[in-house]
Amino acid sequence: MSAKDKKKGSQVPRLRFPEFNGEWRSQPLGELAFIIKEKAGDRKCILMSIMSGVGLIPQIDKFGKEIAGQQYKNYIILHKNDFAYNKSSTKEYPEGFIAMYIGTEIAAVPNSIFTCFKIKVADIAHLYLNYLFLYNFHGKYLRRYITIGARSHGALAIDDADLLSLPIPYPTGNTSFKEQQRIADCLSSLDERIAAETNKLDALKAHKKGLLKQLFPAEGETLPALRFPEFWDAGEWEEKNFRNICEKIMDGTHFSPKSKCGPFLYITSKNIQNGLLDLSNASSISEEEHRQIFAKCPVKINDILLTKDGANTGNCALNNLDFEFSLLSSVAVLRCKKGCIIQEFLYYTIVSPFFQKKIKESISGQAITRITLEKIGSYRIFSPKEFEQQRIADCLSSLDELITAQSQKIELLKDHKKGLMQQLFPRIDEVRA
Repeated sequence: MSAKDKKKGSQVPRLRFPEFNGEWRSQPLGELAFIIKEKAGDRKCILMSIMSGVGLIPQIDKFGKEIAGQQYKNYIILHKNDFAYNKSSTKEYPEGFIAMYIGTEIAAVPNSIFTCFKIKVADIAHLYLNYLFLYNFHGKYLRRYITIGARSHGALAIDDADLLSLPIPYPTGNTSFKEQQRIADCLSSLDERIAAETNKLDALKAHKKGLLKQLFPAEGETLPALRFPEFWDAGEWEEKNFRNICEKIMDGTHFSPKSKCGPFLYITSKNIQNGLLDLSNASSISEEEHRQIFAKCPVKINDILLTKDGANTGNCALNNLDFEFSLLSSVAVLRCKKGCIIQEFLYYTIVSPFFQKKIKESISGQAITRITLEKIGSYRIFSPKEFEQQRIADCLSSLDELITAQSQKIELLKDHKKGLMQQLFPRIDEVRA
């Protein structure tokens, strides 16, 4: 932004495309839009729900069915480019999420938790406004009207008048609409890049899933469907049980920590997700509590961590942490005997679809979803000689590295988009309603 622009007022964003200059202004949303009151009645519409950060999606896609029931006639009608404000709090959008309807067929949303509005002026680009809401510009403003626990029938208690008082910033002058569209085009092209990279990630995950099905024997088989050429004549795989191939099968201590803060990490089954240790919501405990647990279950790097109770029974990860931490008893630790089986091979065996099915079958019919250490020790697998084990593990781990790198690439793009939005829009404290 040039020094000339800086003098024109704080409403000018920090980053502008060089072909645009001049002032920005803001107007209350109520001067640019009006609340939609039209109800569905007896008309047949596509019933929509919302996914925070994504947008409006058909109810049948989200829930597997339409859930309107007797309330259908009171649903609010949406046409293309109308906006729907969902007054439900989420982690990413605690003040609610606003989405633009991009479909061409008439849609409808529940009147109980949605306030819908239509832009009534021609000089506001709908897609620009949509990105402003994705940036959560409205949330930064509306939070002043929300008190803790202020909900009505599960929805945030936001009056239409509060929503319509939201100041909407936009450029002025003859190039106003072009600049809005330029901002929207920039962000939508970045969204297209993120979508393309996400498709690549999905393809890598699908490829891994297919390999996991083919590189390990199916139920009732002793050999896999796919074998590397150098091992075609290597002979049969040998059946073994976990008790014979594992040096350790152990778990932590079941107790509630006295303190949720301390110098040592405390891992539970919720922290094992998609083959990885997710520490984003991990707890911590005192040194005394840690020593009590670690004495029973001394976890080492590269140990296999297997959840053994709860909704995510069977989730598995290789421990990549090279420091001490504690485990709740809901997680089992498996450590292979050297010269018997390769740790990574056993890990990939456990996460293969056929073995995951075996785990699910072993707990079916129980009132509480749980597998014991004794049960884990009785599990049986087929494995080849060490060289072939290593070849399979190397193949899948290299694919995991590609998946991790692709995931990181997507996160960097998302961070770049977030940074752009922070600079392409004025801050709410700089906008004058």
